[in-house]
Amino acid sequence: MSAAAVKAVSEASPISPSLFADAQAALAAADKLLAEVKLAVAARVKASSVDAEQFAAHGLAWFATYVEALRQTLSWAEALKAEGKLRELEQLILQAGFGEYLSQLAGGIPMSQSEVVRPADLGVGDSAVAAFQQAPAVRRLAATGNTSAVRARIAELIQSSLETGDFGALGLDETHAMVRDQFRKFADARVVPFAHEWHLKDEFIPMPLVEEMGALGVFGLTIPEEYGGMGLGKQAMCVVSEELSRGYIGVGSLGTRSEIAAELILRGGTEDQKSHYLPKIASAEILPTAVFTEPNTGSDLGSLRTRAVLDGDTYRIHGNKTWITHAARADLMTLLVRSNPNAPGYKGLSMFLAEKPRGDDADPFPAKGMTGGEIRVLGYRGMKEYEIGFDGFEVPAQNLLGREEGNGFKQLMATFESARIQTAARALGVGQCAMELGLRYGLERVQFGQPIYGFPRVAGKVAWMAVELMLARQLTYYAAREKDAGRRCDLEAGMAKLLAARVAWANADNALQIHGGNGYALEYPISRVLCDARILNIFEGAAEIQAQVIARRLLEGGAN
Repeated sequence: MSAAAVKAVSEASPISPSLFADAQAALAAADKLLAEVKLAVAARVKASSVDAEQFAAHGLAWFATYVEALRQTLSWAEALKAEGKLRELEQLILQAGFGEYLSQLAGGIPMSQSEVVRPADLGVGDSAVAAFQQAPAVRRLAATGNTSAVRARIAELIQSSLETGDFGALGLDETHAMVRDQFRKFADARVVPFAHEWHLKDEFIPMPLVEEMGALGVFGLTIPEEYGGMGLGKQAMCVVSEELSRGYIGVGSLGTRSEIAAELILRGGTEDQKSHYLPKIASAEILPTAVFTEPNTGSDLGSLRTRAVLDGDTYRIHGNKTWITHAARADLMTLLVRSNPNAPGYKGLSMFLAEKPRGDDADPFPAKGMTGGEIRVLGYRGMKEYEIGFDGFEVPAQNLLGREEGNGFKQLMATFESARIQTAARALGVGQCAMELGLRYGLERVQFGQPIYGFPRVAGKVAWMAVELMLARQLTYYAAREKDAGRRCDLEAGMAKLLAARVAWANADNALQIHGGNGYALEYPISRVLCDARILNIFEGAAEIQAQVIARRLLEGGAN
């Protein structure tokens, strides 16, 4: 480190014995301010509508997400402390995270690069903001939390973590820690050395690797053992998805389609549908894909027009679908279409388990009544994106999910919590990859006679990546635990996805900045990671849609 950086570290304020008391008091003050925000936004919405007050409503979503992230990060640190596992690094992460987010709650939260929402935008008066800022614990943490000296010390503590992956204890139990270790080693050995070549050549992830992942249980993680799965929970899914996505988002996302299909079948399928499909999905004998989106509909699923017409014991599908991931190589489509043209909106939708032959680049859709082509994309490669046209494509009536029409949207909604938790985990993996690439380059790149990691604005960027990743990670793990406990967690899952996606993009952007001009060269993996990170704010509900959903839940009384 440079002399200036060493001096900054030496001058860093020692951890106050009152850190936890301050964090608890500051969180109480943040909860009080959140209550004021909810009242103010509710009054605005009541006078007009959520759509008319979209900026304020989405600001409420971000405000509540920040407060929940602080709550879960404090809970994580308290648990480590109780177990005697709290080190200086975790204390500094807690201190910096609280310091920065408390400051942003009062001064402005970046919802995007060009949209900063402030309390005044939400209708909160100056007196409420002043009371929050003047609370002694808030004032102390805002002043001493995320300082340059604290970031320098965090940077020093993590600079030797590339081999160990220790950027702060994650708070996992023994089982989940073992799962993480196994898949971290797998990703380092079987994914990381090859991922960038797959991306540059825009190639499918090799089938031998997919089969190896199937043998490891990736595709049956949350499928019950009676159906050939591992019977683990959503937190295990998070750990696996994060580590595989750290290697390459395409590999981490292979399990997403299996997760969606399995949950649809488990929740909505008949017993014979479960017995037939779930073991094959778990073993990777069947590769599923999700076929929901249509041109010009986006997130407005109630406007879907692709139709299923019953003809004897067969449905014939007509229409068009787009943005279908891994469609060519998939064997099974979870296909959402309109089975009743007379039923309005969501009521006429049904879900089908539509089998198809596996295709390849030369002949992606070798099925009667089905055509399509690839959509070339910047990143998120390895599975490829497609648009599909159906013209009389046949699906046996027995493959109607649950064998009752009109339940498709309800069945899909039941999977949204898990899908968004899993997407948040993928975002954590991409953000972690970006941080590690930035750290490695900062340590190896020598300029002006020293590694550039010795410069405070380089090391500081990496340090904040580690801090904000932990905030998003603990929020994601919390959502997963709520899901595993059988509690409704659409709010928590949405918050996790909203924050983790933004963190992944920020980390990728900052890691590329650390690389300088080299980061813009295709030969450097960070160029891929930047492209991969960008999609996370869009799929599984764009950030704006996600904020809208969170805001509606909050205004309905969905959170304290």
